[in-house]
Amino acid sequence: MRYRVLLAVAAAAAVWAGQAGAADAPRSIAGFTLGQPVAEVADRVLMQTALPVRYVETLHEVEIRPVDGFKSGLIAYGTCRRPEAILRIKLKYADGSRAFYDDLLKRYKARIGNPDEYRGDPFGLFVSWKWSFADANGDRISLTLQHNQDDEDEKLGNAVKLTLVNRLEEDAQCARQQPDPRRALRMTEPPPRPSTEWDRLVPKR
Repeated sequence: MRYRVLLAVAAAAAVWAGQAGAADAPRSIAGFTLGQPVAEVADRVLMQTALPVRYVETLHEVEIRPVDGFKSGLIAYGTCRRPEAILRIKLKYADGSRAFYDDLLKRYKARIGNPDEYRGDPFGLFVSWKWSFADANGDRISLTLQHNQDDEDEKLGNAVKLTLVNRLEEDAQCARQQPDPRRALRMTEPPPRPSTEWDRLVPKR
């Protein structure tokens, strides 16, 4: 599973398209900036909440302190290729309504242009628009604004995710080069076999 996550990150780079101009690439929101040392925002995050991201343990996430306009947030920073640099910003807006999302989307478009890709469902229960940028430094930045009413795999309400894609890939590459003690432990166990013992395979009341 770890390697599937890492491959997914690499695949995202392979299909990168529709990039906006360098001058249009956003890097900051709510006072947090991609590439910024997390130590510079230590007073606005709860460093004691820092945890490694599963399957990409070189990436750590820390919760933010309360910020007006936002209900919660996670700041992800690298610990390998570019130690302590902020690589992803995920924030959930305090107002989770669809009306707020529609107004927010208009303001996003007015400031940074139209999105490059729709990633939501066709029914409007999960709405997700994505922008892709390349800046003057050669960094690739993705921005996603989503509204979720019903998808249990995503957080309900309105959320934004700003990612420094190529530097995140660098930490993923670093993760591939690190030993995985859990995989070594799994290799000591016999692999599971297919089974038709239905009593164990079907939930019980």
